[in-house]
Amino acid sequence: MSLEDSKGNLIPVISPNHKKSSFPKHELRVTGKEAGRGRRTLPRRDWPGGVAPGRKPRKATSAGSETVSLVPDMDLDAVTKYSALHIKPSGLILQYGTAGFRAKAEHLDHVMFRMGLLAVLRSKQTKSTIGVMVTASHNPEEDNGVKLVDPLGEMLAASWEEHATCLTNAEQQDMLRVLMDISEKEAVNLQQDAFVVIGRDTRPSSEKFSQCVIDGVTALGGQFHDYGLLTTPQLHYMVCCQNTNGQYGKATIEGYYQKLSQAFMELTKQASCSGDERRSLQVDCANGIGALKLREMEHYFSQGLSVQLFNDGTKGKLNLLCGADFVKSHQKPPQGMEMKRNERCCSFDGDADRIVYYYHDADGHFHLIDGDKIATLISSFLKELLLEIGENLNIGVIQTAYANGSSTRYLEEVMKVPVYCTKTGVKHLHHKAQEFDIGVYFEANGHGTATGDAISDMLVIEAILALKGLTVQQWDALYMDLPNRQLKVKVADRQVISTTDAERRAVTPPGLQEAINDLVKKYRLSRAFVRPSGTEDIVRVYAEADSQESADSLAHEVSLAVFQMAGGTGERPHKVSEDK
Repeated sequence: MSLEDSKGNLIPVISPNHKKSSFPKHELRVTGKEAGRGRRTLPRRDWPGGVAPGRKPRKATSAGSETVSLVPDMDLDAVTKYSALHIKPSGLILQYGTAGFRAKAEHLDHVMFRMGLLAVLRSKQTKSTIGVMVTASHNPEEDNGVKLVDPLGEMLAASWEEHATCLTNAEQQDMLRVLMDISEKEAVNLQQDAFVVIGRDTRPSSEKFSQCVIDGVTALGGQFHDYGLLTTPQLHYMVCCQNTNGQYGKATIEGYYQKLSQAFMELTKQASCSGDERRSLQVDCANGIGALKLREMEHYFSQGLSVQLFNDGTKGKLNLLCGADFVKSHQKPPQGMEMKRNERCCSFDGDADRIVYYYHDADGHFHLIDGDKIATLISSFLKELLLEIGENLNIGVIQTAYANGSSTRYLEEVMKVPVYCTKTGVKHLHHKAQEFDIGVYFEANGHGTATGDAISDMLVIEAILALKGLTVQQWDALYMDLPNRQLKVKVADRQVISTTDAERRAVTPPGLQEAINDLVKKYRLSRAFVRPSGTEDIVRVYAEADSQESADSLAHEVSLAVFQMAGGTGERPHKVSEDK
């Protein structure tokens, strides 16, 4: 690893014991605007006797006997100095969930700094590159968030999620102690090199927050590379490439574009063309990072697919009345998109890790094709391929409680593919999917695979449709979704709600599940469940039934039950029709 000084000379920043490190061998040149940042990442190494100046060797107990550890302590002065620039608001409590931390941007300065610290410890412990992504995904533009990416591009290990929460919530005077506790509990070798890669979305606050992360990395003597603007899945890709010595791909944005595009073009070569008309797709980019990256990438696959971008960030706010979450929740097209009848359209979310498809039929009616139908398309295609080549591999589809009941029945009864239900959150689906030779999973909201990659998912969907010669209408007609409705209820404390059975049954507050059961009995082909948000004090309500009117009524009645029994705040929930 090397950095350039202001005169263009290379500065070595790897310690003499680098040969023992598991970092992939590569060289990083940081120039121009980044050069100032790069010079700040020089690690504090080569202390005499392995002990920091002014510090005594620490004593550690091993197998009942006292031994002397020559592992240097942290540079507490540096951590204290940087920490003073990122003060935690007293009393603020945040929780690291499936999506990392999410909150109003004004509350996150200290969180970003501390996640930089934690990323260094995690890197030292795993002897691997760790990623830090600054994003709040589909949340409003005023929010932001951060999450760590583990060595193979996975989500952060659950035990380290707890560390993230403890470190973030430690009051200013306790932060150093908590940091040292984590280091000791995880047996982190503080002499080990650390390397962190950083990405961010297009929110106004994201660039400043990336610098806060860099301050945290720098304070603990870690090395870093700031990739700047990336989709969330692109950062996951970079981390995986860094830690597999390039076997997964090149850890560059061009490497990402080439890897996906070449696979897409190779697949679609085998499709029989109907006429000479090139396939085209309308893409709503949620006014987010997906627009920038898809525009950079489109010439790599333009011979196989033409994309027209809407809500590309040139006007309009991030995720406002557009994007995958809006389309899925409101079951209507995004604002700012010109839709022709029977034309394929899709929406990304703000950091391009979700995708949903949709179209207007010949009568002008809106049809949503969500994550359930995406999973059905992909798993059906894979099963047909396995039958064709005579391979007997174990294939399974993993769903959450949000999966439409019709999709589950179609997969199990028509395609004969086993279906399993887990708690909401891709980490839960991912763990279950690993039990199969081929595991396919999408949340109904359009978030699929361990990281969820809207661009990758878009290309595989387009390739399968081309290979099977399916129109969007034929895809949609594989099965008919049961009408459904999702609502949100504001509560004083979301932890009042606890669930079981993959979040399909409420355990607390007492009596709520019984009330839901009684309401469900009033409607045909119906079910409903509630679950607390992982990031804010709201309770999410899902209902489905044999008609849209029944689904809307059931969702409203369950929302009222939640409001009354789980400490609802603000206005009482009102009927969906009153929202229009």
